[in-house]
Amino acid sequence: MTKELVLAAFLIGVGLCIAGAGTHLYQALTKQQAMLRYDGRTYWSSMGHVAMSFICGPYIMLQLGWQHEDNGTVSMTSALVAAFVAFGWAFLTGLLFMGAYVALRF
Repeated sequence: MTKELVLAAFLIGVGLCIAGAGTHLYQALTKQQAMLRYDGRTYWSSMGHVAMSFICGPYIMLQLGWQHEDNGTVSMTSALVAAFVAFGWAFLTGLLFMGAYVALRF
């Protein structure tokens, strides 16, 4: 049972690292804020935004959870829900990239 939990934590860590690196790379290359979106001028631009949102989504969700309320405080509910969604999403992202790595490597 411990091996499965360590593997899940490893996949979440890989997913968060890829999401954070992808977000910062996207923002550096495009000079615009990364956000969850699916709009675009063309079909391919829209699909690029969907792919970016899928890969960078966990990091963006963690950032959304820390947004301040009107009175300057952070809502504990939104922070916990965003963290729960982000870590689940990071597991899927990590699973996708580690699965691709293992499939191509071995």
